[in-house]
Amino acid sequence: MTSKIKNKGIIIILFTLVALTWGTTWMAMKIAVSTVPPIYATGLRFLAASPLLILLSYFTRTPLLFPKGNRVFQLWVCIAYFAIPFTLMIYGDRYVNSALASIIFANMPVAVLMTSVLLLGERVSMTQLAGLILGVGSLAGILWLESANSGETRWPGVLALLAAVLIHAVMYVLCKKRGQKVSVLTYNTLPCLGAGFLLLFFGYFVEMPDTRLFSVSSLSAVAYLGVIAGVCGIMAYFALQQYASAFQASLVFLVFPLIAIGIEKMVENTTISNASLWLILPLLIGILLTLYSNKAASLKKSAH
Repeated sequence: MTSKIKNKGIIIILFTLVALTWGTTWMAMKIAVSTVPPIYATGLRFLAASPLLILLSYFTRTPLLFPKGNRVFQLWVCIAYFAIPFTLMIYGDRYVNSALASIIFANMPVAVLMTSVLLLGERVSMTQLAGLILGVGSLAGILWLESANSGETRWPGVLALLAAVLIHAVMYVLCKKRGQKVSVLTYNTLPCLGAGFLLLFFGYFVEMPDTRLFSVSSLSAVAYLGVIAGVCGIMAYFALQQYASAFQASLVFLVFPLIAIGIEKMVENTTISNASLWLILPLLIGILLTLYSNKAASLKKSAH
C-alpha cells in the first residue's frame, strides 16, 4: 500500500513538472525571438542542452551512437527531429500567440495516430476515428476563428507550427519502428549537439544576427528552453512513462495548453477569442478519445 502511494506521488510530481515545462515553453520561445533570430536561437538552445546531455550519457554509460545499421537514421533524427521542426516551432511563435501555438502542438497524438495508420498500417477503431475527426475539426475551427478575429497575418506561423507537428509525428513513428531499443539519451545527445552547430552555422549566414542586440531576457529564455525544457522536460516525461501508463502520461497533452493560455493571459493580458476557448473542449475530448482507444488496444495486446 505504501509503495502504491509513493508511486502515485512520483507520478503526480513528474506529471506536474512536464505540464509546467511544456506549458511555459511557448512563452519562452516568444521571449527568445524578441531579439534573437529564430534559427540562431534554436541553435543556441540545442548547444545549451548538449553539455548536460553528454554528462548524463557519460555517468549513465549510455552509448552516444545508434547501433550499426541505424547510424544514417541518427543523422535524420538530427535534421528532421531536431533542426527543422524546432526551428519551425520558434518561427511560428513569432506570428501567433503562445496560446494558439500550444493548442496546435497539443494535437500531436492525433498527428501520430494518422501517421501510424499511413506508415505502419495500424488499424483505427471507431473511437479513434471519432476522436481524430473531432480533434481535427475543432482545431480547424479554432484556426479559422483566430484568422477571422485577428487583424494581422497569422497563417505563416500557423503553417510553420502545423508542419512542425507533422514532421515530428512522422519521425516519432519512424523512431518507434526502427529504434525501440535505443536509449532516450542516445536519441537526444549527438543529434541535439549536431543540430545546434548546424543551425548556428546556417543562422549566422542566413539571418546575420547582431549579438549586440541580444537581450538578457532573450538569452535567459534560450537557456531555459535548452536546459529546462530540452533536458529536464524530456527526462521527466520519459520517467513519467516508466511510472505511469502510456495513457496517463499522454494526458499531459490535454493540460499544457491550458497552462500556456493562463500564462499568456497573466504576462501579456492577451489570449485567444472566447469562441475559440469554447472549441478547446471538443478538441481535448477528441485527443482524449484517441489516447483512450490506444490504452484499450494496449490492454488487449497484453492480455494475449
